[in-house]
Amino acid sequence: MSDILFYAFAAITVFSAFMVVCSRNPVNAALFMIAAFVGAAALFALLEAFFLAAVQVLVYAGAVIVLFLFIIMLLDVERTRALRPGLVSLAASAAALGLLVVGVLWLFAWEGAGPLVDARGSDAPAALARNFGYELFTRYLLPVQVTGFLLLVAMIGVIHISKRPARDTAAEPKGEEANP
Repeated sequence: MSDILFYAFAAITVFSAFMVVCSRNPVNAALFMIAAFVGAAALFALLEAFFLAAVQVLVYAGAVIVLFLFIIMLLDVERTRALRPGLVSLAASAAALGLLVVGVLWLFAWEGAGPLVDARGSDAPAALARNFGYELFTRYLLPVQVTGFLLLVAMIGVIHISKRPARDTAAEPKGEEANP
């Protein structure tokens, strides 16, 4: 039964992630991203990492998507829709696709080469919240701090982009008082 659930949630997650990339409407892409995050949380729950599943739903499917939707609302979507990807964007997309294919082949095609392990054991780092917190704030402290700093920079960038130039209302003439 768990195999059937795994394949169902994996299919939901992969399909939703594919639709995030292919969707032309940013709001639809954000909704598909919610579905991908919930599917990933269900996969964590199947691995008995309930804390990670709850954090996935609360932080990513909740807070991050709300932040994305605010960004979508603040930016001028009609203006950015007219932009077409250039040669550099297409080359970067092809390179990312190539890296993805190599990574999938490394995980599944070459026997014994990938880092796949059975995470259902009781000594799995994500099995208990205490073990997860210990690993997060000892071994992975620098990546957590770098991620927090990048989120801060992104938030400052969004605030800067979303600020519209204020018109000087004192210098503009008003109504008939300005006409002599």
